[in-house]
Amino acid sequence: MKYAPILDRLAGLGGAKWELHFAAVEARRAGREVIDLTIGNPDVPTPQALVERAAEAMRAGRTEYSTGRGEEGLRAALAARYAARAGRPVGMDQVLCFPGTQTALCAVMMGVAEPGTEVLVGDPMYATYEAVIRASGAVPVPVPLRPEHGFRIAAGDIAERITGRSRAILLNTPHNPTGAVLTAADIDAIGAVARAHDLWIVSDEVYEELVFDGVAFASPFDRADLAERTVAVSSISKSHAAPGFRSGWAVGSAAFADRLLPLSETMLFGNQPFIADMTADAVAAPSAVAAGMRTRFAARARYLDDRLAQETRLRVHRPEAGMFALIDVTATGQGDRDYALGLLDAGGVAVMPGSAFGETLKGWVRVALTVDDARFRAACDRIVAHAAERTGEAP
Repeated sequence: MKYAPILDRLAGLGGAKWELHFAAVEARRAGREVIDLTIGNPDVPTPQALVERAAEAMRAGRTEYSTGRGEEGLRAALAARYAARAGRPVGMDQVLCFPGTQTALCAVMMGVAEPGTEVLVGDPMYATYEAVIRASGAVPVPVPLRPEHGFRIAAGDIAERITGRSRAILLNTPHNPTGAVLTAADIDAIGAVARAHDLWIVSDEVYEELVFDGVAFASPFDRADLAERTVAVSSISKSHAAPGFRSGWAVGSAAFADRLLPLSETMLFGNQPFIADMTADAVAAPSAVAAGMRTRFAARARYLDDRLAQETRLRVHRPEAGMFALIDVTATGQGDRDYALGLLDAGGVAVMPGSAFGETLKGWVRVALTVDDARFRAACDRIVAHAAERTGEAP
């Protein structure tokens, strides 16, 4: 039997990257006590008001088919949100609704790239980015994100890798896994490169509401001179602690939304009306839970940094946003995968090997900041003890 080429392009790019997470799940099933720091599940439940809004909408019969663009109420709320942010009119006809950022990103990438083209993307990158690029037939071109530049993608590094096949730049700000946030100057410089080479900019902004105090968020969509070539994707998964509801969107030009609409209609015909009603309420005002998450995640990152700096030779990269911190584990003399497997086996703490996110993070691991404070402190105790065994330091 023959298979479609897309399955060859995606082979090994799915769940295989989450090996440590699944190992932690299996260890817990076997009765072990494991602190799982692999996945970025919010540390609070979905706000009850949003759950009730979805239930109310279901009871009211909002379980019918939607449209390929998504429900009008949600698109109006999103248009108003982005217009306020950008300081210019944004119409409902610029919005398409999807089940989560992942689906939006996959659809958008299929709309701007094709076989034989290239998409420039920061390395490290979120674990599914290579797959969404290759699903379109395009080839990802990794752009190293340098620690000395705060892991922010640099316009000069992008420009050096542009070829006649380049089609788009995929940005992620705030960034997963590094927690880096692009500055306004970064956006201006990247935009100049995109204009010079007539490239699309696809901007994944799912962590927008989780930017820590003292850090400013900037988006290429908010630049009038970049608006026609930019598509922003996001969702309520992180900001509103609602990952299981799968409610996301893409916002671009009206022309882009019109062209992408047949693909959206072919794939899924928008999101569920009762979830759209809930999401419209969610995006109409700042999240009720984001501020608390920002405070807790920033505090846990500081605690991790302080503990490891004082008690080990491991080095922490402090995030500016999001749910994760990075630890440089090269002082242990182990590769990131071996370190992560050893920490799980000996210490009962599960972390993600940096190499799951790209070549640049070999020798690093990603730590979720999303468990409660007591368990997070216990995880730090175990990381310190494990490091002492590996580096010969006093625990």
